[in-house]
This record gives sequence, C-alpha cells and structure tokens, in this order.
Amino acid sequence: MMRWLKNYLFDPEFNRKRKFLQRISLFQGISRREFGHLFQALVTRSYAPGEILFHEGDVGRALFILESGHVEISRKNPSGETIQVVALNPGDYFGEMSLLDERPRTATAAAMEQVQVYLLYKTELEKLVKEVPHIGAAIMTHLAMLLAARLRSITESAPISLASTVKIKEAV
Repeated sequence: MMRWLKNYLFDPEFNRKRKFLQRISLFQGISRREFGHLFQALVTRSYAPGEILFHEGDVGRALFILESGHVEISRKNPSGETIQVVALNPGDYFGEMSLLDERPRTATAAAMEQVQVYLLYKTELEKLVKEVPHIGAAIMTHLAMLLAARLRSITESAPISLASTVKIKEAV
C-alpha cells in the first residue's frame, strides 16, 4: 500500500496534473495530499475538432475543465440563429451549473481543435462531499461565490426587487 502511494505521489503525470489543476480557481484550498482523491473523481476525455461536447438542451451531469485546445460556447437566439457566446482557453471550466442541478444545458459546447478535458460528474462530487468533505466544501464554496458574483452582475445592471425572489403570503 505504501509503495503504491509513493509511486502515485511521485509519478510525473500526477505532478503535471496536480500543477495544472492547482491553477484552476475551482480547486483553490485543496492540499497536495488531497489531489489524489480529486484525481480519482475526474475523468479524462479527448474531443476531435468540431466535435460537440454537449448540446443546448441536453441534461447536464458534469463540469468540464479544459486542459488543452479551445472550446466554443454558443446559443440559439429566439429566431433560431446560432450565436457564439465565448471561446474558452486551457484552464477555463464550464458546465458548472450541472454540479448543482440536472437541468438542461443553456448552451452548446464544441471543440474548435483537438481538445483534452477533465470531467467532474455530479455523482463524483457528491461522493467527495461525503468521503472527503474538505474537497467537496472547497468546490461548493467556489461555485457559490461564482454564482453570487454572476447574480450581483445581473442585478447591478437590472435591479430586481426582493419581492420578486420571495414568495409573499396572500392576506386572507
């Protein structure tokens, strides 16, 4: 067991992945030792140029972390025309809302060239939350901060009233 752990921790591939993932804001606060648990939760996948990672409307079940290549995120406007929203670079992650719910994707992601990604499935995050709470808490905290920042950005440009977010009891 100790030999396996030593080989795992000193493996050049492990160290390469760890160094890459430590730069991802989603994994801030995760110690070097804990990265072994994180690696077991991640799935590596490659996509060819033009290949679709997911379609708008697909049920989301995983977050994608872009290790290499570029990914285009696009949406259909009300008239059905496809509009590019953003081009993602290595180190970017996307599809994070699927870690919180299994709702339809709000955009399509396509590989612009050969792409290598890590996937973190919702089921694997749930296992991390139970088995290694510090990792799960670090990821969930970052997701909460990201979503709060997005909500602030939206409400600053188009303020909403508190009444629109709170169910008000009708007077009888």
